Amino acid sequence: MRERIPHEVVASVLAGATAFIGGTALNLPTWAIFISWAAMFLLGAKPTLRNATRLWATMPVGSTFALVIVLVDQQIGTVLGDGQFARNVVLGVVILVCNTALMVTGRVRAFALVPGMFLGFASFFATYFGGFGFAPGNVWAAWVSVVVMNAAGPVFAYLSRRWTFARRTGPDGRGADDGSDATVVVRAEPRLQSDPAPTRA
Repeated sequence: MRERIPHEVVASVLAGATAFIGGTALNLPTWAIFISWAAMFLLGAKPTLRNATRLWATMPVGSTFALVIVLVDQQIGTVLGDGQFARNVVLGVVILVCNTALMVTGRVRAFALVPGMFLGFASFFATYFGGFGFAPGNVWAAWVSVVVMNAAGPVFAYLSRRWTFARRTGPDGRGADDGSDATVVVRAEPRLQSDPAPTRA
């Protein structure tokens, strides 16, 4: 395939367009788009619907586990006391339990892409504690915001390749003279039937 527009140019234009998503009153974490965008190319050189589906299935699950950790910590974070060490002990136990559950969830075929869950997991923490989302400091707003932005990444990955308007090339690396994307199919000639063996008198 030969790109009519360099992939670097298309990807950069799309990256610049995210400024119009994040630079609004919604305060969306547009960097989360780049997380799943990069993940698409880590899964393969060519973005595919199958890989996008795997990310769309696992990243929200990871963000959900992170959400649970924050909610539980808000409720029982000081059960051992108000000191930082006591709070760290409680948080450590909560993370241990939730992280174990996340890993076990990866045994389910639909959620087998465990790195995808961890990308969503980390994205939620960065969104919530970074003050991103349409209601900064609200765990649910952070969850919705990061899930939507993570989901957009595979779309950007697909468009970054699709909008290069690549054309097919022949074995010599040159495109067709008419500029079409048609693939030339060479049909093999039917094999000739061998002559029957001579009969003996």
